[in-house]
Amino acid sequence: MKRSSQGATAWAAVDQKRDGWEAVTPWSLVLVLVVILVSPSGFSAHAAPLSADMIVSVSDQVLALVDRGKLIARYSISTSKFGTGDSAASYRTPLGTLFVSAKIGDRLPPGTVIKNRIPTGEVVAVDAPGRDPIVSRAIWLRGMEAQNQKARDRCIYIHGTPEERRIGKPASFGCIRMRSRDIIDLYDRVHIGTHVLITPRRIHDFVKPEETSLLARSD
Repeated sequence: MKRSSQGATAWAAVDQKRDGWEAVTPWSLVLVLVVILVSPSGFSAHAAPLSADMIVSVSDQVLALVDRGKLIARYSISTSKFGTGDSAASYRTPLGTLFVSAKIGDRLPPGTVIKNRIPTGEVVAVDAPGRDPIVSRAIWLRGMEAQNQKARDRCIYIHGTPEERRIGKPASFGCIRMRSRDIIDLYDRVHIGTHVLITPRRIHDFVKPEETSLLARSD
């Protein structure tokens, strides 16, 4: 019996004859099954992370997570109080299609301060007086178009904010702010390469009510 290169060592351990199915014991079959399941190129099926697109509506101050036309989740957000644009030092939120280029903050406690993309260890309470750092998680965006080509160099993130009282209205300095619980939820749903459309249009222009998933969460 000709053996493939995959799992050759395991087959050698369980075969007791040269053409070896006849002498394979029940325990050997279990071992073979385990090898196949854990092999990187084996046949096991693993639950893949949810792959979806994000739509950020500046008009609605809402971020929607959409998977194959279905609304999976929607979150209240805060875009720039200076409006939209991508000029250097403009403090504006860029429009157009971008993508997730990095994720910062795996498993950090809610409210943990992130400075220069490094957790400081400090935890800031929600709506702490006089505090406005990036907290909990940060999703770094890179532009895909001329109108947002400076986004990564400008450090445009989707990130948590302690100023949760301002969520739902423009209040940021260019980034897209979210409540800590929401950015943590979103962070776990998206991956490097996920597309992000930032638009002045309304969310209902992209997702019709009848397309809403029964599993969709909303604020």
